Amino acid sequence: MKAAFFHEPGPPSTIQFGDLPQPKINDAEVLVRVGAVAVNPIDTYIRAGAIQFDAPKPFVVGCDLAGTIEAVGPRAKRFRVGDRVWGSNQGLLGRQGTFAEYAAVDECWLYPTPEGVADETAAAIALVGITAHLGVVRDAKLKAGETLFINGGTGGVGSTVVQMVKAIGATAITTCGTEEKCVLARSLGADLAINYKTENVAERVKEFAPSGVNVFWETLREPNFDEAVAMMAERGRMILMAGRDARPVFPVGPFYVKGCSLHGFVMFKATPEEQRACADDINAWLVAGKLKPRIDRAMPLSETAEAHRLQEDSTVNKSGATAGKLVLTP
Repeated sequence: MKAAFFHEPGPPSTIQFGDLPQPKINDAEVLVRVGAVAVNPIDTYIRAGAIQFDAPKPFVVGCDLAGTIEAVGPRAKRFRVGDRVWGSNQGLLGRQGTFAEYAAVDECWLYPTPEGVADETAAAIALVGITAHLGVVRDAKLKAGETLFINGGTGGVGSTVVQMVKAIGATAITTCGTEEKCVLARSLGADLAINYKTENVAERVKEFAPSGVNVFWETLREPNFDEAVAMMAERGRMILMAGRDARPVFPVGPFYVKGCSLHGFVMFKATPEEQRACADDINAWLVAGKLKPRIDRAMPLSETAEAHRLQEDSTVNKSGATAGKLVLTP
């Protein structure tokens, strides 16, 4: 089968595209004929060696996939041959990745793809959807009528969070770097989109939500916690999902006297049961038209190295090279 893989971590050019043996399935694994995959920032960190797992060699890149089941293992019970599925937990914690024509996946990490939802859509929503749901629902426990603030409302996770907030019946506030992105954020459902380059974010939030925001979702790698805590309401919840190496000053006093709580998480440490609960809502919202991933472009699987270069340039160098998910097809 054709696959995108590397032998040792390095720059995007480390990725090779060529032939590898088709994977064999065991126990509760199923063999998925891959229809689409999507690139995530964590894929580039793993490829660069910034995040190290005991991974097989050669290592197929990628977490996300959507496709059709070709075979099932002897202990697989949830799916049958011919079922369409999606998932987002490969390429992590020693598991082989997804950027190949076939992938062997334990069925606990797969979810049914609803009728009418394309593989490209399912792959694009996978990691960002589960991540957003874990933060919004499991940790923040956002309720209808509450207000959530998130930096970067048009990014992969940010745009998904904004849509989920609206699906729940809550109010969404976000920031963007251009007027065009503010327009896009509002089209996704943001009740207030602030241009952080031309407006004072704290002042605009205070005007819009005088009592503060119930949930503050931080996506910046170097957060300004003094400003963030000042924006939060009594018993507010703060979600952290960025800044692996950051060591910012934290205003403990103002935070605890408001009765606030702090939640940090990474998607791939959530249990299969927790992630399946996310997938159930994601599927329902996809079918209802309340959730739609932002796809920047579609590319052939053979261009995986270029996709990694684009993703890395956009994420690390903040070039704005992409405006949504990069989806690839075999």
